[in-house]
Amino acid sequence: MAVGEVTQTGIGSNSDHVRRHNLSVILGLAHRTGGLSRAQLTKQTGLNRSTVAALVAELVGRQLVVEMEPDSSGQVGRPSPMVRPNPGAVGLAVNPEVDAITIGVVGLGGKVLKRIRYPTPNGASATEAVTICAAVIEGMRSELDAGYRTVGIGVAVPGLVREQDGLVRLAPHLGWVDEPLARMLTDATGYPVVAANDASLGALAESTFGAGRDVTDLIYLNGGASGIGGGVISGGVSLVGIAGYAGEFGHTLVNSAGVICSCGALGCLETEVARAPLLKLVGLTDADGDELELALTASRSPAVLAEVERQLDYLAVALRNAINVFNPRLVVLGGFLGSLYAVAPAYLDQKLAHQTLHAAREGVTISRTQLGSDLLMIGAAELAFESILSDPASSGSARLGGHLRTHPTGRLRGAH
Repeated sequence: MAVGEVTQTGIGSNSDHVRRHNLSVILGLAHRTGGLSRAQLTKQTGLNRSTVAALVAELVGRQLVVEMEPDSSGQVGRPSPMVRPNPGAVGLAVNPEVDAITIGVVGLGGKVLKRIRYPTPNGASATEAVTICAAVIEGMRSELDAGYRTVGIGVAVPGLVREQDGLVRLAPHLGWVDEPLARMLTDATGYPVVAANDASLGALAESTFGAGRDVTDLIYLNGGASGIGGGVISGGVSLVGIAGYAGEFGHTLVNSAGVICSCGALGCLETEVARAPLLKLVGLTDADGDELELALTASRSPAVLAEVERQLDYLAVALRNAINVFNPRLVVLGGFLGSLYAVAPAYLDQKLAHQTLHAAREGVTISRTQLGSDLLMIGAAELAFESILSDPASSGSARLGGHLRTHPTGRLRGAH
């Protein structure tokens, strides 16, 4: 059955399976769009009005959507109620980097409600990162229990993460090798945890809520303190590879006379394009993405511009290869890569115009992420929401203020 396809219950069909599937379709539409009227849901799904009404009522009862009266000004007749994702149903998002761990609270619909950045200037082991996350989440526990329904935790990791169980095979900048991060964080917090590569999640978030919405073929490259990663959406499908390791653009060759990378190879993109030299040139020792961008764009230093252009030269090599290989409609730059582009957009555009195959470059748009510093929080939360989006009927009917705790077996424990 295709994604988004709805099914009418008929003779011989499994009515419970059909209901669950259609609940997923309705919730997914509300989540991705921010809200549609019942009339719009009826039109987009092809279901009849009474079926849509029943499905929406069940989702309301499960605290996953809310119905609101629309603005009726200027309309003739009685307007259809709006069905919006319930922002009180939240996922927790975690993004460990070499200099900080960021923990966020994200509501259904992709709205970041809270973000806490916990500096780790000396880095953190996987065990230390889990301890920090557990302490921060415990500090929010009373707030979460009182006002939200927390469905789980998603972790955006700057490294190779095994898709099936959240094992971090390698996060070179963090110094993590074969760390069972998802299991460790579940044990520490009691919440179900799913982990994946950060840049792949950035691609997912940007294609769902940002510049890539309604674009079926895009490449996303993210630049962070822990290096450069990427994600590819091709034909509307995320390309993750056989075990979830696809998209490591940071480890593509851009300088055959370069230095040895942390991965052991020579001349990787992230050995030439990096955040640390930019921070040093603008006089910052530590900064989030917004602060670094402000400093770069405000600088009039020739040395800053020279370093920006040097890094863009090497970024252009990586993008040339990506565009020639994947033939995307859109290339989205996030993190400090977006900041580099903001300083000298014409410079990168000119480099790509002369390096890529003309036919492959035609129609390709280079864009910065629209989601900005919220991007990885939104992407990580999508992991947490996966289970309820795919099967809302499995989420129970706990009131807001409770939190579902799922063991790795999938069994639910009651709210505490």
